[in-house]
Amino acid sequence: MAYKILVLKGDGIGPEVVGEALQVLKIIARRSAVDMEFKEGLIGGHALDATGTPLPDEVLKLAQDSDAILLGAVGGPKWDNPGAEKRPEQALLGLRKALGLFANVRPVKTVKELIAASPLKPEVITGVDLVVIRELTGGIYYGKPSERRVGKEGREAVDTCFYSEAEISRVLRFGFELARERRNKLTSVDKANVLSSSRLWREIATEMSAEFKEVAFENQLVDSMAMHLLRRPKDFDVIVTENLFGDILTDEASVLAGSMGMLPSASLGEELNSGGYRVGLYEPIHGSAPDIAGRDEANPLAAILSAAMLLEHSLGMRSEAEFIAQAVDQVIRDGHRTRDLHGGGGTKTIGCKAMGRLVREKLESEEG
Repeated sequence: MAYKILVLKGDGIGPEVVGEALQVLKIIARRSAVDMEFKEGLIGGHALDATGTPLPDEVLKLAQDSDAILLGAVGGPKWDNPGAEKRPEQALLGLRKALGLFANVRPVKTVKELIAASPLKPEVITGVDLVVIRELTGGIYYGKPSERRVGKEGREAVDTCFYSEAEISRVLRFGFELARERRNKLTSVDKANVLSSSRLWREIATEMSAEFKEVAFENQLVDSMAMHLLRRPKDFDVIVTENLFGDILTDEASVLAGSMGMLPSASLGEELNSGGYRVGLYEPIHGSAPDIAGRDEANPLAAILSAAMLLEHSLGMRSEAEFIAQAVDQVIRDGHRTRDLHGGGGTKTIGCKAMGRLVREKLESEEG
């Protein structure tokens, strides 16, 4: 059996960083007993230019037939028109909804050698190891109505934040189960003092906490959480929140690791693939960074770590995923840095030469 992996390189620096992650996966495929079949497709701005839609039907069908998807960021100034009927970012929403990818998992862990790259004090971020789980298929990004219109006093706009009990329970249960595998701490984030959807969220989270008595549980308002995440990030283990709040808090959390270029993510659903593991979409959390596209300056490590998450969650290859994580740590210890980490290393140097060599050496030593 061959696992089907769809590679969607996206826009801007996406093709560069995903290209390096793909090379690492191919090394793993050659050295392991697991077959991987890679297919590529267009998505986002490039797909919009080529086909008139950011998510072509044939690419969506490939995604639905895949065991896992490796994705690069989409969008850029060329397509930066909020009033446009079709936009690159719609491809991401379409994929998440069509594949039922309800839980976005973003690990944030500080690396000793990169502490100086963070704007926060070393004593604040040393030892941070947390995971943010963002609900991904509900909330204000999908609620209806969502529209612009003309009213009595001129232009108006409305967005709707809608959540069902089933949607909230599903992602919270995912979070509690993960917390039980980690340090038995879970923080549920909402805005229950203002929003009806958040009051329902808090009610369900509190009720569910009774099922997981071994997990230390707390509720936090999103505004106070934004402050605590920067003042005392070491206090948190698993953080679960709704779509919009998670989008904002995970970008804020990137400063704990020194750069967005270091943070991977996994978007997971309930559906199981051909190997009996969760179907998932894996992507670095950074954007398309069109200002440095094609200049061999982008940091490929978040994309490579996303590939490691793909191996772990969708292929069940935990040891190989750990090889990659260890190789990333070694690359950093060896002093390799791209511009975002205040260095001058190139994308290909770090990806192909440093990462590829370390992964090959590690796998060869295991074989020996």
